[in-house]
Amino acid sequence: MKILIADKLSPKAVTALENLGAEVTVNAELSADDLPGAISDYEVLIVRSTKVTAATIDAATDLSLIIRAGAGVNTIDLKEACRRGIHVANCPGKNTDAVAELAIGHLIAADRGIVDATCEMREGTWCKKKYGKGRGLKGRTLGIVGLGSIGKAVARRAQGLDMKVIAWSRSLTPEIAERLNIGFCADAMMVAEQADAVSVHLASKPDTKHFIGQDFLAKMKDGAILVNAARGEVVDTAALKQAIADKGLKVGLDVYEDEPGASDKVFNDPELAGLVSATPHIGASTDQASEAIAEESVRIVQTYLETGKPVNGVNVQAKTHAVINLVVRHYNRVGVLAGVLVELRNEGINIEEMENMIFEGGEAACCTLKLDDTPSEALIRKICENENVISALLK
Repeated sequence: MKILIADKLSPKAVTALENLGAEVTVNAELSADDLPGAISDYEVLIVRSTKVTAATIDAATDLSLIIRAGAGVNTIDLKEACRRGIHVANCPGKNTDAVAELAIGHLIAADRGIVDATCEMREGTWCKKKYGKGRGLKGRTLGIVGLGSIGKAVARRAQGLDMKVIAWSRSLTPEIAERLNIGFCADAMMVAEQADAVSVHLASKPDTKHFIGQDFLAKMKDGAILVNAARGEVVDTAALKQAIADKGLKVGLDVYEDEPGASDKVFNDPELAGLVSATPHIGASTDQASEAIAEESVRIVQTYLETGKPVNGVNVQAKTHAVINLVVRHYNRVGVLAGVLVELRNEGINIEEMENMIFEGGEAACCTLKLDDTPSEALIRKICENENVISALLK
């Protein structure tokens, strides 16, 4: 198996992949534009921040698995990967602590003006009065939008700062909130209205694009803090700039709309950077997180080699279109299942999923086929006429 790693990854992971028998190439300097010309006959592609476009996927002759060495997969063209039958997997939960730590760092930096104060001191300017007006976080209310593993980790850290925490999330119930000692909000607007600071932890999906937009920002308190260490597309940049001007919002950002790739050097919105506490999408970039993500990437490759299915797959259809199961118990002989497939094809029935299990000893097996239509009785009889078929039943 040939593997291309198009971002920085722990040398330990490279060694572990080679120990699995893989031929590994590491080129962290590749950009999204470079990848189509470099992907050639690689079977597995591992990326962190480098974008995987439709052009890359179309140029890949043997590619069967793309691994995002991180949580989000918004940098990968999932639609094209699905069209080409290429697995996409990620490493969820491995960067939770790192992102939560950075979110809290931005929260404190925004409250105390740490970034601007540092920049002025580097220019030789001492402005103690200007930056000695932080409100402080103890006793203030942090609102969390999106209470997944990272949102919960931020909540625990904020509670350690003696902050009150409220949250909204699609999966959050009053009972769960009470168990976590978090105030329950029935909708996101309640978070905007009640919080002194808001930390955003939503995945990037079509229905979360600009979720934090003009309406949400208008509901926030004047001078409140907004932190986004999730995905840039979740926040409407134009609306955010206006809210900073109109409401004096203090903002910390680690992610941005249309942000550069990992190997790019130019940030195209210096105006925004001048208004906020800004970091270049480094939420997951700690040694601890990097090692955990690297180990998970190796595990994904290993399970794929062993089973043909990667763990943490994100683009396999969640619900099959199958209407019925055909269960064929058969002797473990060459061509038995091929005959079954021919009969199904002749009747115009498609197989949505298929699993064949061999019993101990290797003499017999059981194959379950999920079908998009119900086979006729004549077809079932024809399958059973094969001397190596024990039984064929619809379930």
